[in-house]
Amino acid sequence: MHTDHPPVHTGKDLFLWIFLFISGFFRFFHDIMRKTEDWEMDAKERFVSLYKQYIKREGSERLLDYLLKSDFFTAPASTRFHGAYAGGLVEHSLNVFDCLSDYLQRERVKEVYQLSCDMETVAIVALLHDVCKIDCYKESMRNQKINGTWQQVPYYEFDDKMPYGHGEKSVYIINGFLRLTREEAFAIRYHMGFSGSEETRNVGAAFEMYPLAFALSTADMEATYFLEGKK
Repeated sequence: MHTDHPPVHTGKDLFLWIFLFISGFFRFFHDIMRKTEDWEMDAKERFVSLYKQYIKREGSERLLDYLLKSDFFTAPASTRFHGAYAGGLVEHSLNVFDCLSDYLQRERVKEVYQLSCDMETVAIVALLHDVCKIDCYKESMRNQKINGTWQQVPYYEFDDKMPYGHGEKSVYIINGFLRLTREEAFAIRYHMGFSGSEETRNVGAAFEMYPLAFALSTADMEATYFLEGKK
């Protein structure tokens, strides 16, 4: 008489199952890390490609060399909010470029606001508006209670060695390599808009004098709150 019995798992079978499980896990982990590295490489490559394509002004090569030697491509965009992770700063800069480019293509902006800019100006103000954050973030460890147990977790600490402000610091750094137009300087200086610590009357006056400043501020907020946020 034939009866069905559940299969008997030997120690060899169990070892093989564990081996396959661990191998699969490490393949999955490796794929995730590779995709992360590819994304970071893509972000850096895209930034450099856009920079070289559009920014031809005298001194631009020296400025790019400065960026490549700094932590611009590995730094976060903030400590706790948008882009608070390695590579967040370059990602944010690219997002602002995309948002500003899209904003300037809107029919109302072109026909009613009469706002138009050449792509060199768009690339300069968008890609470089936050160079003030270079060398301002350092990785540290702190205690955090996780599931009832205190553990050491990594975090970014803001440590500005050159406290020259925010937008104005970016203008200062860029002007050390290439000459900005007044419109570009105002746009970068006031890209924080009314969310910054600037006198509101000055922000309003800057927006009225140079609509590009308002456009960059809008693109910065779109990137920050709609594309990035907390991750």
